[in-house]
Amino acid sequence: MATRSIRLSILVSLGIILIALSGWLVYHAFRPATSFNGQRALQDVAAQFAFGPRTPGSTAHAEVIAYIQKELVNAGWTVEIQSTEWLGFSVQNIIASCSSSAPRIIVGAHYDSRLLADQDTGLGRNQPVPGANDGASGVSILLELARTLPAGSVPISLVFFDAEDNGGLDNRQWIMGSQAFVKSLTVKPEAAVIVDMVGDASLNIYEERNSDPKLTAEIWAQAAALGFAKYFIATPKYDMIDDHSPFLQAGIPAVDIIDFDYPYWHTSADTLDKVSAQSLQAVGETLLAWLVSKK
Repeated sequence: MATRSIRLSILVSLGIILIALSGWLVYHAFRPATSFNGQRALQDVAAQFAFGPRTPGSTAHAEVIAYIQKELVNAGWTVEIQSTEWLGFSVQNIIASCSSSAPRIIVGAHYDSRLLADQDTGLGRNQPVPGANDGASGVSILLELARTLPAGSVPISLVFFDAEDNGGLDNRQWIMGSQAFVKSLTVKPEAAVIVDMVGDASLNIYEERNSDPKLTAEIWAQAAALGFAKYFIATPKYDMIDDHSPFLQAGIPAVDIIDFDYPYWHTSADTLDKVSAQSLQAVGETLLAWLVSKK
């Protein structure tokens, strides 16, 4: 009888363990990702880089639009292409939302790359910029946020701006995509956050002087709380014209998160080997935590 009772007890215990294990597997199989993954973001950079320079009107430009749409839809976001013109040039902004409510926060990055590497000192000046960091890194942050932002978070829109990076070429202005987007707004968001050149393996993000001081302080404090103070340096350094500028001009608080110390800016050496998963992790994890805190 004792042996039989022991066997029965073992079988019952095994059954409980199997039920618990099956529940754990079901939960984790269908649980959405909620942790920012810098390695996965780096894969997004690599995918964009493989298309080639995403210059206006190029095949790579069309391919990156399709790639961004696909990744957003797979993550459960609704996607709209804002096709318009600015100063006679075509603009295709990609707007993603996961809520029927008007966005309280805009998180943006540009996806186009520059037609000429005019900061190059050699023959590369006549070639387009590959744009691994300048363009692709910001896009990768937004795509990984789309995958990881928890349901029920603050209503946001992720906006991938076109026509940011070709100012001074062929009578183009800088930041044409964001200018067109802000002009089209019917409801003003509470804030806009722009990420640009944030994948540099030697990441140094200084406070940008034109950015809203309150937003800047909040995000830099969040970075410090996560242990990323060495990347987010709480010292003002640059005055940038970037995709945050039209928001500021419209009276919308905005911040530009940018590493303008990047030595390969607008050169043919802005290539995949210059981008670090660790840098993407620091920026993405900071933004994810900050967005969650705004609920």
